[in-house]
Amino acid sequence: MLISIIGQGYVGLTIAAYSGGLHQIIGFDSNKSIVDQLNKGNSHVEGVESKLISDLIKQGRYRATHDPEDIADSEIVIIAVPTPLDDARKPDLSFIDAACKVIGENLISPALIINESTSYPGTLRDYIKPAIDKYSKVSMNHLFAVSPERIDPGRNDYNQKNTPRLFSGLTPEAGEKTREFYSGFCENLIEVSAPEVAEAAKLFENTFRQVNIALVNEFAQISHALGIDVRETLNAADSKPFGFMKFSPGVGVGGHCIPIDPTYLSHVASQAGVKATFIERANEVNRSMPKYITERIANDHDGSLAGKTIIIIGVAYKSNVADTRESPALLLIEALESLGAVVKWHDPIVKSWRGQNSHKLELHDIAVVVTKHDVIKSEDIDKCANYVFDTTGLIKNAIQL
Repeated sequence: MLISIIGQGYVGLTIAAYSGGLHQIIGFDSNKSIVDQLNKGNSHVEGVESKLISDLIKQGRYRATHDPEDIADSEIVIIAVPTPLDDARKPDLSFIDAACKVIGENLISPALIINESTSYPGTLRDYIKPAIDKYSKVSMNHLFAVSPERIDPGRNDYNQKNTPRLFSGLTPEAGEKTREFYSGFCENLIEVSAPEVAEAAKLFENTFRQVNIALVNEFAQISHALGIDVRETLNAADSKPFGFMKFSPGVGVGGHCIPIDPTYLSHVASQAGVKATFIERANEVNRSMPKYITERIANDHDGSLAGKTIIIIGVAYKSNVADTRESPALLLIEALESLGAVVKWHDPIVKSWRGQNSHKLELHDIAVVVTKHDVIKSEDIDKCANYVFDTTGLIKNAIQL
């Protein structure tokens, strides 16, 4: 069976790697340089092994392309494109629209269209299907389904095979064909009653995390004001074997899901006339954490950071992953620079970010630990500044959040 996957990032490449042993895979991406590297067997995405893609190429089961006509004969097309926020931090479906255009204009026979991209409830029914129908040159009876991605970069315990997969089709036939496809490489398939349920479930999963991270970040501020050790308090609460789930405070949230998905849910709630109070407050709290941390550091330096040299340690949004999407480190750097600090960053995994390269852990006035990768030694952090502010709770001798 010929499968085309629109978008060759974290989601698209992972689907290609797991399904390529069963099907012929066309990996479409509009970025020619990415396509060229993939066809050489070089994965640009950390966590998706180059060897898997290289083996599929050697077996003749995978080919990357930036030519939309190459998807023409596909029996299944998977949409795996980004769903970011625009400059006003509102849902941006431009990538989904571009994918619909590629699909609509180039498929020459009816196919099963599956959306894995995260979006608000109703996207498949009210946006993707009408868009593909609009772009199609002739009327086609495509089947439509949704199966939201659940990838967590950097994890080794859960993957495409053992992570339960939600799915639903617009019709029973679409649902059954979707089950047939994913059953080849997924162990646990859960069909829900409507695509909107699957879409909403994905958003709520990450909204749950966003709200609880905001709650613990707010609690960290309260604890500091009261002179209480927040992490000791959390550990104490975590001794309760029921009714509590431990979250840890930090500089904010980052990545492709938690900072974004709740806003999609808030957006559709607003359209339905419901105010998403907790979601909006959670966004506010988490995005304000860099400013709060900056104020804490400034207060420890007589209220002024002017001319102070500061090294940010770790700019990836999570440990042991090179992903900097929506990294709260950027907001922290901006907040520190707004008070006149001279800010550099060190991240041996990221190496290059925003046109700059990672700096060495040399002596600075202040060090702020944002993300502690395993390759960064605590003793090296202790030596790089007399004042170390730790947002992770992992550096024993540092000032703790």
